[in-house]
Amino acid sequence: MHAITTATADLRAVREQWGDLLAAIERPPAAEWPPRETRSFLDRSAAGDRHADDDLDTARVGRIPLTVREHPAPLNLDALDAALAVERDLFDLADQLAEQIQRPVRYWIGLRGNLTRDEADAVNPARWHLPTHSASVTGRAARPGSRAYGLHWAAVWIEGRVCGEDLDGDLFTSLPPRLLDHAATTAARARRTVERALERDGRTVRLDDPCPWCGGQMVGRTRPGGEPAVTCSTGAGCGAPALLERGRRTWQGAELVGLFGALDAARHRKE
Repeated sequence: MHAITTATADLRAVREQWGDLLAAIERPPAAEWPPRETRSFLDRSAAGDRHADDDLDTARVGRIPLTVREHPAPLNLDALDAALAVERDLFDLADQLAEQIQRPVRYWIGLRGNLTRDEADAVNPARWHLPTHSASVTGRAARPGSRAYGLHWAAVWIEGRVCGEDLDGDLFTSLPPRLLDHAATTAARARRTVERALERDGRTVRLDDPCPWCGGQMVGRTRPGGEPAVTCSTGAGCGAPALLERGRRTWQGAELVGLFGALDAARHRKE
């Protein structure tokens, strides 16, 4: 179904860009192209595995819910607001799905009529645990439930329910169409929010620097998913070592590393 395909793609896009959004919270906004957070993957492409440990640290941090972190002085409030909104939406969605398609924990009736909780069922790693909001209602301290594992786990768990995984047992039932549509809508909104905050929502910018090979106008575009591209307006007559796309020399993805190097060299020649 279309809703399953799009929801899966949107949830994965959110997960893949979540580390960049968290990093953006700690950096002041900057008017530059491509956006600083979009350029991060270019730096990794140029440096190879040099940032592997940094990426691992970011992944670890990315699992800590924003709602339990301290943000005494975030440098980018727009990025923080976007991250909090996405986290809240996906956590709430996971709660809603668990309430409606996840079987409650089993209880056994003993010989004396007493109820015994099935602890193995309760700690099933596939289970989503709802948060405890109020001690006055539950009789115990509030707990975050599965939210404690962060947005990554929430997105993975929701994707599993959308795709109908683990239906061979009795822990989950399949998503009814109404819930599937709701999940797809929420995932799409989350992706738009992340990419808008990172300026990866399909923007077009005329670059100040001319093409280093022919002097033509350079145009930069950010694309949903984070991969930027630059085109030269001269067309096939431009001698740049780049592929022709729709009649124009085009650099995208890791190819931009070479382009930015050529632009820097051209600036130094003018100085």
